[in-house]
Amino acid sequence: MRRRQFLAGGTVLLSAAVAGCGHPSDVLDMDDATAADIADEVSISPDSESAEYTVVSAAIENGSATRRGRNELFDQIDTVRIDETFYEVSETPLESNEVTVYEVRIDFDPADSTAEIGEIAYEELPAVDRQRLDPIISDDNPPSGDGYDVGIGYGTAAEVGDGSAFVPERQYDIIVHDGDRYRVTVSTRTTTETKYRYEATEVASGVDSFADQIRDQYLFTLTGLSEAEREVVEEAIDGGYFQDDEAFRSVTDRIREHEGIEVTDSYGTWLLAYEQVEYLTYVE
Repeated sequence: MRRRQFLAGGTVLLSAAVAGCGHPSDVLDMDDATAADIADEVSISPDSESAEYTVVSAAIENGSATRRGRNELFDQIDTVRIDETFYEVSETPLESNEVTVYEVRIDFDPADSTAEIGEIAYEELPAVDRQRLDPIISDDNPPSGDGYDVGIGYGTAAEVGDGSAFVPERQYDIIVHDGDRYRVTVSTRTTTETKYRYEATEVASGVDSFADQIRDQYLFTLTGLSEAEREVVEEAIDGGYFQDDEAFRSVTDRIREHEGIEVTDSYGTWLLAYEQVEYLTYVE
């Protein structure tokens, strides 16, 4: 399940939230699965300001849409929900080229705060810069240490647009904020940008209709369990089962015999029915 991929995948979000804490390597977790839960599991509902929403909406209206970007938008999930309609989205790379990507780096406690290029009060910076820097500058306890303390990805010059005081040409090397003087530099790297074509095909209208399609493909019934296996399942429903014992392995082996919504060698998500209740089931 998407919320459990943080557990299974060891993402940065998980690392930040539970730094220094381990998690069980063996997991069976079962959550009640309503139609809405099933739909949420296998589709995304992008924000109206997002690139995903923009390209899908354009593809729906025009038959197709194109976008240039440094990464795919739908490499994890390619079913998109717009209002109450679900679309399968194809993302086809067309051509690629190298681009320069900019990063603005800030030293909050420079050994030398004398301007070599120029200084500017933070509130006088162009809006395009303040929009990117605000989350860092507004921190009451900014990071500090030797050298530059933080880097802010600006993207390409085309993505930044006109008006930046730092990209593509740095006009200042000192920012003055509430009496503090921060040193600024700009670093660059070369990466690949690809042009993608998007097409959207409607697959369902309404959550119930879409969930029924997912049930038809993935739902199976877990039956014929021993008493020990039933205890494993009941505990998994109650909050999760985390012991690598014979009953756990038996239950998970049974589950892995079926097609899963998302399956890797080490973890996966299945849709199953147990005692006439449907569950989204995570196994690791």
